Amino acid sequence: MTLRLFDTATRKQRDFVPLRAGAASIYVCGATVQGHPHIGHVRSGLNFDVLRRWLAHGGLDVTLVRNVTDIDDKILAKAAEAGRPWWEWAATHERAFQAAYRALGCLPPSIEPRATGHVPQMIDLMQRLIDRGHAYAAEGNVYFSVASDPEYGALSGQKPDQVEQGEPDGAGKRDPRDFALWKAAKPGEPTWNTPWGPGRPGWHLECSAMATYYLGSEFDIHGGGIDLVFPHHENERAQSHCADDRFARYWLHNSWVTMSGEKMSKSLGNTMSVEAVLRRVRGAELRYYLVGPHYRSTIEYSEGALQEAVSAYRRIEAFVHRVRERLGTPEVGAVTPEFAAALDDDLGTPGALAAVHTAVREGNAALDGADKETALQAAGAVRAMTGVLGLDPLDPQWMAADRGADAVSAALTALVEDLLEQRAAARSRRDFATADELRNRLAAAGVVVEDGPDGPTWSLKDV
Repeated sequence: MTLRLFDTATRKQRDFVPLRAGAASIYVCGATVQGHPHIGHVRSGLNFDVLRRWLAHGGLDVTLVRNVTDIDDKILAKAAEAGRPWWEWAATHERAFQAAYRALGCLPPSIEPRATGHVPQMIDLMQRLIDRGHAYAAEGNVYFSVASDPEYGALSGQKPDQVEQGEPDGAGKRDPRDFALWKAAKPGEPTWNTPWGPGRPGWHLECSAMATYYLGSEFDIHGGGIDLVFPHHENERAQSHCADDRFARYWLHNSWVTMSGEKMSKSLGNTMSVEAVLRRVRGAELRYYLVGPHYRSTIEYSEGALQEAVSAYRRIEAFVHRVRERLGTPEVGAVTPEFAAALDDDLGTPGALAAVHTAVREGNAALDGADKETALQAAGAVRAMTGVLGLDPLDPQWMAADRGADAVSAALTALVEDLLEQRAAARSRRDFATADELRNRLAAAGVVVEDGPDGPTWSLKDV
């Protein structure tokens, strides 16, 4: 079966035919590094990591560019609020995003360009647009003329006469629908020099400049979150086409991660951060949770759903380790036809994981029946399939993480259980002051103790 992908521009699935035989080129809109990443931020990176792995599994040489927006209104505002230099603020959160991607098993991109490093390419793009009558300079700003593009709105379905760019009207703008390619210098803001005056890049300009610089005037896939379809990707497409670049041949968009009701809304920033969730589950388990649903479906976050994903991944893991312990390390085998058909159908990860669990059940049955050959074959297929999904339990990253996590968990459990025993002894002799002090010491360390009819239980507080 040929890989078919849902193209936002045509609103239908299309056979994926790469521009160059044997290769595939992907540009993914990466992070705007204004704060620490939450699980919704990294979902896009994970989805396109799976796509990249599947294309590479099919024999293609994949180039993936994932940019960093390191200059932006929000970055400047938050850095100023914190009293920090904008460049330090951006660099700090760029490192946080990179750490999150690594913790969740994302392959590093071929290149991860920053917007601030590509001003010459942006100047060239603006000049080409001005020369073709699609952009104009006014009082140090440069704007794209929406009315000059007869195809504007084709990607998102927006009607040009009704669009709102979501940006304030700048000096010299001729039409409120026009959007800023370049923003004139303002006091206290960083600036770069251009033929039209000093200033800084507009958000949409940077991605067109970086995508074409690294991938050429035409490339295969442009990806990102569904929230970027308008105005960001619509504007990218317009300015690129009007500059005579064919640009992306396929547009792919992943959906959001939302909250389950209002249960966690008061602490959204903390409970949904990658760092906070990884205190409760392992990297592979969180990855399973985020790549399991179809990339175009919304994930409505709940702790229950996360724990279901944890249990499902552990069933896969337990089978592979069971085979390894009894029969030796299984070699990576071949994916099943069902798995391949699922991923070829617009990257259908739910069906792909169903195929993995079918192989796990068959492999466990074979192992219980002393059918060593079938068990090893099933384990090899599971390793191959989970490898495509970035979830192979025997991947060195997950093996190393497990060893480290097990050691830390064992040490923490021993210390907490010792304090709980001391607390129980204090309570038995009615020394409630000491018992309360021990409980407070645990709470100060982030350990929540709950007393029940079967004795105390403990867990780590979400911070």
